[in-house]
Amino acid sequence: MKAGPEGRFETLYWENHRELLAFIRRRTEAEAEDIVAETFVVAWRRIDDVPVDARPWLFGVARNVLRNHLRAQNRQLLLKVRIDQQPEEPQTDLATSIANRQDLADAWNRLTPAEQEVISLVAWEELSNDQAATVLGTTKSAFAVRLFRARRRLLHLLNRTTQKGGHHG
Repeated sequence: MKAGPEGRFETLYWENHRELLAFIRRRTEAEAEDIVAETFVVAWRRIDDVPVDARPWLFGVARNVLRNHLRAQNRQLLLKVRIDQQPEEPQTDLATSIANRQDLADAWNRLTPAEQEVISLVAWEELSNDQAATVLGTTKSAFAVRLFRARRRLLHLLNRTTQKGGHHG
C-alpha cells in the first residue's frame, strides 16, 4: 500500500465501499453508486479530518450526500425493510411464518422515517449506539433515547397488528 493520504484513502475505500453501497441501497434504489462516489470525494477532500474510526464518519457523510440528492430531486427519504431476507424460524409452518413477516412489515411501515432510521442503524448496519449517534450527528444518550422510543413503538405497533389478526391500516 502507498504511504500518506493516497494510501489512507485507498485503505478507506477498500474497507468501506461495499458496506456504504449497501447502506445507501437500503435507503434508495436510484443513484447509489453516485452517492457512494460522492461520499468518497468528500473523504478525499477531507482526508485529514477523517477520524481513526472512519466507518461512522463515512456513514454520516453518505447520509448527508443522500439527503442532498433526495432534497434536490424533491423526494422523501424512505427506508425499506427487506423482510424476505429474514431467516425463517425453524418450528413454524409456512403460513405462520408469512403471517409473522407481514405483521412485522405492517408495523415497520407505520413507523416514521426517523424511527426506521435509528432502528436500522443498529439492526441492519450493525453500528454501536456511539457510532450511530455519530452518523446522526447527535449524542450517544440522545440516540439511545430515540432508539428506545422507536423500538417501544415498533413493539406496540406489532402487538396491535398481531392482536387485530392481520393488517388493518
